[in-house]
Amino acid sequence: MAKLVYTRDEILAEHAYARPQVEAGYRLHGGFDAAGHYISPRTLHRWPAIRAWSEALTSRGHALVDSSQQLMVRGTFPNVAQQSFLLELGLGQTLWDSLSVTGVVEARGRMLADAEAPDFQAVVVDDISQTATGHLNKGLLRAHGLDEGGDAARGEGGHDAMWFAVRDMLFGKHAYPRAEVPQSLSRPEAGRLMPQVPPEHERWILLLMNVLMIEIRAENFFNFCTAVMRDPRNFGDRRAVALHAADLVDRIRQDEAPHVGYLTVVVSELRSFAFRTGRGATVSGASFIDPVWRGMVQWHSVSSIHWEREQTRKELTATLAGLPNGNALLRRFDELAQKQAA
Repeated sequence: MAKLVYTRDEILAEHAYARPQVEAGYRLHGGFDAAGHYISPRTLHRWPAIRAWSEALTSRGHALVDSSQQLMVRGTFPNVAQQSFLLELGLGQTLWDSLSVTGVVEARGRMLADAEAPDFQAVVVDDISQTATGHLNKGLLRAHGLDEGGDAARGEGGHDAMWFAVRDMLFGKHAYPRAEVPQSLSRPEAGRLMPQVPPEHERWILLLMNVLMIEIRAENFFNFCTAVMRDPRNFGDRRAVALHAADLVDRIRQDEAPHVGYLTVVVSELRSFAFRTGRGATVSGASFIDPVWRGMVQWHSVSSIHWEREQTRKELTATLAGLPNGNALLRRFDELAQKQAA
């Protein structure tokens, strides 16, 4: 029978690395085995645990929520062809800004390392000791936060520093003015959405859903970055550096996979549980979680992306219009969107 109960130390345990990960002057987490293959940090037991909890849930007859890329019905903007066109015109700031902002946002994720979720056992009828939900405060949140923002005590950067390393490889640390960083990527909430549970539990369920959707959205950005960096028409004077930067993005993608994994299991477990109400009755988690999850998916996959697209387009339109033959450049830019869509 698969192991379902882990200690905090087990969840945070590392592999034995043959050499550390150091890029662009940054000491980073994880490392490499003797054959040179990258190994993500804190995955010695974390990945087996996530798989075991997932299998245990489905064996009880409960489905996992869809956390695939099929949820992302809108592509990146600018798309790969448009970004390549901007680079051809010497307009690399859009990509530089995206890499910088992503690094700053990742650093914010460090808060999960010191966060403590409320006791879900207090409101759940089912025994959660053998579930991912029961391990949120036993290393899962800590591992996630350290992955994102690094471990200063060990002198290791996380995904924040990895994105800065990618940026520095391609452009240099101070190639452009500091980018404006959005206050939050989470869906704004107004009022109670799940009055069946105490406010603190609702806040955490929403947080976990938001973070899961942000992780799912990140896959689009990974694909966009690696496609731009591996296109032989881009960064022609530093092709080897661009290819190496793309490899570093793939390492971040590998690191993020257990985040999507455990959050998918947790949200799925929560909807499978029976929750106690204040009047001694019980209610199915799915009855109040599913509608909120559908709204969360819609906001992250359509509404927020549409708004971000409009803002970016305004900025790019102004930039292109200020160049010689700007109207023709803008028409070409728009044609590339239609071409890729087709």
